[in-house]
Amino acid sequence: MAAAADLAEIDRRYSFHPFTALADHERDGPSMVITGGKGSTLTDASGRDYIDAMAGLWCVNVGYGRTELADAMRDQAAQLSYCHAFSSMSSDKPALLAEKLIGMAPVPMSKVFFGNSGSDANDTQVKLVWYYNNARGKPGKKKIIARQRGYHGVTVMSGGMTGLPGLHAGFDLPLPFVKHVMAPRKLWEGHGLSDAEFVAKLVDDLEQTIAREGADTIGAMIAEPLMGAGGVLAPPPGYYPAIQAVLRRHDILLIADEVICGFGRLGDMFGTTTMGMEPDLITVAKGLTSAYFPLSACIVSEKVWRVIADEGSKAYGAFGHGYTYSSHPVGAAAALANLQLIEEEQMLGKVRSTGAHLQAKLREAFADHPLVGEVRGQALIGAVEFVKSKDGGPVGFDPALKVAPRIVKGALARGVIGRALPNADSVAFSPPFIITEAEVEKAVGAFRDAADEVLGELRRDGQF
Repeated sequence: MAAAADLAEIDRRYSFHPFTALADHERDGPSMVITGGKGSTLTDASGRDYIDAMAGLWCVNVGYGRTELADAMRDQAAQLSYCHAFSSMSSDKPALLAEKLIGMAPVPMSKVFFGNSGSDANDTQVKLVWYYNNARGKPGKKKIIARQRGYHGVTVMSGGMTGLPGLHAGFDLPLPFVKHVMAPRKLWEGHGLSDAEFVAKLVDDLEQTIAREGADTIGAMIAEPLMGAGGVLAPPPGYYPAIQAVLRRHDILLIADEVICGFGRLGDMFGTTTMGMEPDLITVAKGLTSAYFPLSACIVSEKVWRVIADEGSKAYGAFGHGYTYSSHPVGAAAALANLQLIEEEQMLGKVRSTGAHLQAKLREAFADHPLVGEVRGQALIGAVEFVKSKDGGPVGFDPALKVAPRIVKGALARGVIGRALPNADSVAFSPPFIITEAEVEKAVGAFRDAADEVLGELRRDGQF
């Protein structure tokens, strides 16, 4: 294998990285080159180990180096490396996986449509909403309601539904039929309000949006059970029952984006269960294969399916949507092996117990820290938000100070990989389900030490 310095130079010269400051990367190259992983630990090209406190991008749920998944993919590739799903073509593993997903769905569902990523799955969900409304004679219901700070992907459609300005800048997004409502971000939008008062405020914002746009123009609302990249934001109790009542009254579908929450992150198999959602459509990806293979799925209710299959077939003939890699047999084999591991090793119990330890340690380390505005999360997902002041309401730092990125960099120097979240000075934790309590303590400790270091720098420079 090439030396670490050589690999970094090759990457600097030839790789076009997502979500990266491109000019900086072209000048400086990568911060590290990862060459191995086992459990909750990644190893770089120089041989240094790091605890991955983010499970990649919220996705390596069963941990790195699981031979059970590697063997399943190898065996499937040797038996049947590829089979498309067009024109009623089928193969065994995707059929078995679809059956399993319907059986384990958090609410009664009917069919599964496979794709490649959460982004393309949410794009598909919008097309399903449009097709459904066209087929039932309501072609005006095309607008999609999403939430500020929500993350739903990066295609033209899913990138527009994402409520983070950094995904819109330079791309002419969102398209005009995407409408954003207030996020359940209590530190800022609900400061000083009770949970009930904040729910009322959020519901009123949704009602006003529907009234302004016209219910007969709105097809669906999309929501993560707990918002991930937007800040690890859990809605207050009563939120989903309240907004679902509004959506039903106005004949608007609900899409649950379970890409992060699905398959155990919150301690239940689905965040839909944890949060009391009753969606018409469910999107899953990341945890479906623990990111060992690119695979996503749209899980479709009987209500939507019957219209698509019956009325849509009459009106439009064959369903004109799909991907070359839809129902990929190797991906399906990886997913089946992954879900078997989660069940056999009783990982949901681990998520709940280790998650309780993570939440306790985060609050112990950060609740009284001078820089911290809020510690939040549940089970094995958490966030710490840093503010300049919290007396009388939060005041954020100048983004140019890059407080959260500096803390993440400091943790990395201490052997822990974390993630600074966009459009706020927050850092996130979303480790593999198999992380140990000792590793949790090391990760939290590294971030606390890094936060102390940055606090000292800010004080030295007169910024705090």
